Amino acid sequence: IVVAAMNPEEFVGDGNFASYVATHMGFAETPAIRIETATSSGAAAFYAGFAQIAAGLRRAVLVVGGEKMTHLETPRVSELIGRSIDPYERSYGATMPALAGLVARALMARRGVAPRELAQVAVKNHANALRNPYAHFRRAVTIEEVLDSRMVADPLRLLHCCPISDGAAAVVLTAARAAVRVAGIGQGTDTLAIRHRDVLTSFRATRAAALAAFAMAGFGPERVDVAELHDAFTPFELISLEDLGLVPAGKAGRATLDGETALDGRLPVNPSGGLKARGHPLAATGLAQIVECVWQLTGRAEGWQVGARIALAQSIGGLATNNWVTLLEAA
Repeated sequence: IVVAAMNPEEFVGDGNFASYVATHMGFAETPAIRIETATSSGAAAFYAGFAQIAAGLRRAVLVVGGEKMTHLETPRVSELIGRSIDPYERSYGATMPALAGLVARALMARRGVAPRELAQVAVKNHANALRNPYAHFRRAVTIEEVLDSRMVADPLRLLHCCPISDGAAAVVLTAARAAVRVAGIGQGTDTLAIRHRDVLTSFRATRAAALAAFAMAGFGPERVDVAELHDAFTPFELISLEDLGLVPAGKAGRATLDGETALDGRLPVNPSGGLKARGHPLAATGLAQIVECVWQLTGRAEGWQVGARIALAQSIGGLATNNWVTLLEAA
């Protein structure tokens, strides 16, 4: 058993969490480990399970991730999530929304991304979540509502940001033939401090993870039929589309506004509703993305099926310091 949890010691007051979860499920004698890479912990746990099977160490691995946060006040949750930020920058008041706001500002200033393009990501993902019974938010929003919502970290407003969510997700990996196979997995990392980065309009960790995943799979981004991307803040989806090679550089905003990434578009992105509307229970998120991809590849996404043979899941840890790209293919 591989367990993903970002910070259960603080969120729920429990440690030794792999054994805690295994015992609760009735598997106290089954080997269990815990994996943590901040907000990409679920994807990292999936990799840890896959690696054990690929190495021949296990025949089957249960990977489970979750987080419970909504019982805490928002400032406390923000502070705990913010511990994944560089301590020096945090000492000057940096929070995750504040840093995401800097990223959004850079996109607007250097890439010409328009406010309506940032807002359309939220509009699209809320529309997708209407069909998903597991979504945190199942209500539509308009561009005007997004742009009129209260300011969080200029230029990001409330509806540009994902919610604080409770949730869990799980997958079973097996050495036996299955309906979906792992075609490729890649990890990429970057400096913890954003002041040490050359640019904010692209995430080096995503580019590195994508390069590794596509190299392992033996095909390129043109083969991807559906994608679940890490849209904790709407500009992240636009950056990820370009970093992954799914749209040309500088075109993600226009592609989104033109409907290319809608459920019925050329490349459906976040059919689940994404972190923005399905929700973001931290360590569960990377696994929830993979579950959505499996449903899409096996025809089990009832009501929001897009028809896909190859799916991509991308998970961001912290402010893009520990990112993962997973490619799945229908067998």
